[in-house]
Amino acid sequence: MTKILTGGVGKAEVTDTIKQLGIDGIDIVASSDMDAAMKLRVGQADYYLGTCHTGAGASLGVLVGLMGSAACHTFGRSVPTEDEVAALLTDGKKVFGFSMDQIDVIAPLMARAIAARG
Repeated sequence: MTKILTGGVGKAEVTDTIKQLGIDGIDIVASSDMDAAMKLRVGQADYYLGTCHTGAGASLGVLVGLMGSAACHTFGRSVPTEDEVAALLTDGKKVFGFSMDQIDVIAPLMARAIAARG
């Protein structure tokens, strides 16, 4: 089971959006950024999806500080392609930030890409 934690101002919406997809093998849980960082560091979670109004700093600030920038990526206000997401996952990214107004597009895209990795 792959565990995804959500955080930021849109964490409940991201959690609900992904739960509604009904993807087998995905456990999605709303979290705080500090708790998520600790769980990711010790292997109790696999990925983090953070949201804020711009998709930049506030969505990932604590995670970048505790996990390092190599594990993190922000989409900001852009919408990635499936290939871009797959490449980021292959590159080892585990922490992703995006803007609240992109939740309906990016949350399902991320969940499907993560589930496809097995």
